[in-house]
Amino acid sequence: MRTTAITVGRQIMVVLEHGEDFYTGLAEACAKHDIQSGYIPSFVGGFRTARLVGDCKPLANPDAPLWEDVKVEHLEALGGGTLAWNAESNQLAPHIHVAAGIKDASADGRVSHLLDATIQFICEIPVVEIIGTSGEPALTRSRDPYQFGGEVPILGFDPQR
Repeated sequence: MRTTAITVGRQIMVVLEHGEDFYTGLAEACAKHDIQSGYIPSFVGGFRTARLVGDCKPLANPDAPLWEDVKVEHLEALGGGTLAWNAESNQLAPHIHVAAGIKDASADGRVSHLLDATIQFICEIPVVEIIGTSGEPALTRSRDPYQFGGEVPILGFDPQR
């Protein structure tokens, strides 16, 4: 386990509109407000399409990272996550999970890591900035060389990690 105290900065509201790309819009809003780390306590919205981590086959190794994805359409979504800075790619590295109901399938649900999505109607996202931690710098995301050959991006706040 790792822990750190955080210092919360500004809070902004991001409204993505019909047809916008979720991650592009989120990145543009964070860049506009110079937010490089933070968290999304919860968001609500509709997705015309979304790609989620998942597979329809039994997993060869349930403990290993899954890189397969499924595409779903016409969803009502509730989600949240963290926003960290990837110094290697010099860009925002969000980690977002969603619980979503498929509108034309009696709201059957899907819950997983969000890979990408296109907004249907609207998506309302409050963002809480983290301006510092007790182990500067603020949140970072990099691949952990000790987990599955360096495949897994891990949230960091320790300068050595």
